[in-house]
Amino acid sequence: MLSRTADHLFWMSRYTERAENTARMLDVNYQTALLPQSAAVAQVGWEGLLSISELLPAFRSRYGDGTVVQRNVLDFMVRDENNPSSIVSCLRAARENARAVRGTLTTEFWETQNATWLKLMGYLKTRDFERDPGAFFEWVKHRSHLSRGVAIGTMLQDEAFHFYRMGTFLERADNTARLLDVKFHAVQSDFFGAASELDQEYDFYHWSAILRSVSAFEVYRKVYRDVITPERVAELLILRADMPRSLAASLNEVVNNLSVVANDHSQETLRRAGKLRADLQFARIDEILATGLHAFLTQFLDRVNELGGRISQDFLVPSVH
Repeated sequence: MLSRTADHLFWMSRYTERAENTARMLDVNYQTALLPQSAAVAQVGWEGLLSISELLPAFRSRYGDGTVVQRNVLDFMVRDENNPSSIVSCLRAARENARAVRGTLTTEFWETQNATWLKLMGYLKTRDFERDPGAFFEWVKHRSHLSRGVAIGTMLQDEAFHFYRMGTFLERADNTARLLDVKFHAVQSDFFGAASELDQEYDFYHWSAILRSVSAFEVYRKVYRDVITPERVAELLILRADMPRSLAASLNEVVNNLSVVANDHSQETLRRAGKLRADLQFARIDEILATGLHAFLTQFLDRVNELGGRISQDFLVPSVH
């Protein structure tokens, strides 16, 4: 088994990344909701966000049917302590995992985590996030970026560091795959069909929103220098290893860090991680789309979640995080 520090930092990084991903998805939906659209279209957008995290049944059990509106979703995904994927739940879990090994962390690293939690409590107590949700989501993303930067800049690059990095990119791979699956499914019926001028305008905003949710809008323009098409969005976010939040980039980081800490007991886990990376490395987007994007992403999610489970089983301390 690993040291307690490696164990807690693995989970701390996952929760921090999850909070950032939640903020990204909420921000895109909030910004999209400001565009002219019907109430029915807006509800579909918020339902899709809940579906990404598999939280739609839990949301409806609390708020009832017909209540998937912006105010309720923001409350559920930001401040609901009974929702394990809410921003407050994720940042609390991240801070508690850091606090459990406070004595082994650098001062800068601990103070970053603690300051994030204290500021969040201020946001929720004053309900400032409701007055300007966009600014709040930017703050969450910034604190996640800061946490990663401080870790890279101050941590000893020992086994704890490598598990911190693994946790981050396992969580990122899972989120990007879920985002793609839900968002592509939402427009699947019109994916390759002829579109009216109005449809094309909607598609631009739809695919732009997906790209912005993973900080890829400017990257897309630089790489493709052309109109936004669903095929290229999928290629960028699945197969481009130079796109930081893509599946390929995330698996590269997982495998590279896992290779450093692997031992005789974990060779099968390393083999499976390497095979998943190779499948992405040598895939072609036209083949993926021809065989079905949903099937591909569903299988990827199963494999990456199995990989996370195997890493926990091989290395981590069996405890509640």
